[in-house]
Amino acid sequence: MSAQSAQLAENTLQGEDGTDQYLTFILDGEDYGVDILRVQEIKGWEGATPMPNMPEFILGIINLRGTVVPVIDLRKFFKMKSASFDQTTVVIVVKIQDEEHAERTMGMVVDAVSEVHNIDKSDLRAAPDFGGAIDMNAIEGLATINDQMIIMLDIDHLMNSGVLQMLDDSQPTT
Repeated sequence: MSAQSAQLAENTLQGEDGTDQYLTFILDGEDYGVDILRVQEIKGWEGATPMPNMPEFILGIINLRGTVVPVIDLRKFFKMKSASFDQTTVVIVVKIQDEEHAERTMGMVVDAVSEVHNIDKSDLRAAPDFGGAIDMNAIEGLATINDQMIIMLDIDHLMNSGVLQMLDDSQPTT
């Protein structure tokens, strides 16, 4: 994609009033959101090929048009109770930047996709301090839409704070 078409795509995905768009999804009855510019696609759950010696939250890999994509179960990653996958379970394929600023593709299994919201960054409120129980840098902020609280995730920090390191550490060395 050229720089000009990337800028056009970014402008198109920004609201006319200068807001950013977030794709929201549901996990265990709660709403979460990610910057829609990071979303590559949304796929229905069809399973993943398990890989040996992976943490429980890494379900395996999928082949996405020739690209091998690791898939994580966000419920397990967030230490939520397990749920059976059904017709609403989807994989959100996202592009993230690792700590060296290289782009990587990851899949996140969520209960269901909700909708897209235009949210001004100034409307995001800081999450309360939980005293180190969770990595607060993975939460971009909290937004309220129609009296519903949405937890906005910093997808880069979330994936870099353990997931990518575990994947890299599990790769065989040559």
